[in-house]
Amino acid sequence: MATPLVPDDLWAIVEPLLPPEPPKPKGGRPRVPDRAALTGIVFVLKSGIPWEMLPQELGCGSGMTCWRRLRDWQESGVWDALHRTLLDRLGAAGRIDWSRAALDSASIPAKRGATPSAQTRPTGENWAPNGTF
Repeated sequence: MATPLVPDDLWAIVEPLLPPEPPKPKGGRPRVPDRAALTGIVFVLKSGIPWEMLPQELGCGSGMTCWRRLRDWQESGVWDALHRTLLDRLGAAGRIDWSRAALDSASIPAKRGATPSAQTRPTGENWAPNGTF
């Protein structure tokens, strides 16, 4: 039997981080279950296929449904919370090798009030002409 894309132990970590289902005052079609949508998201991201090519046989709903759920979860901070949760669990288990960790300035904002660095000198004689006019 194939290994599921979202095993039970991973689902147990992800499920509490997901926002509640939004109310549908006018009814409508039943919502694709969150676990099925997560399976579709993982399948697309692992395989690299376009969202619209998500096989219906997986039972994950349409690719657009999975894409919307990915977008909504991103906006609600699910992925950041999941990342922190998994790092906390790995750190507590001693499974992170911090000697291999890297940090760059894109991850850490500069402190306000820091002294500005010296202006970079131009490398050529003149500014390059603007080719868009």
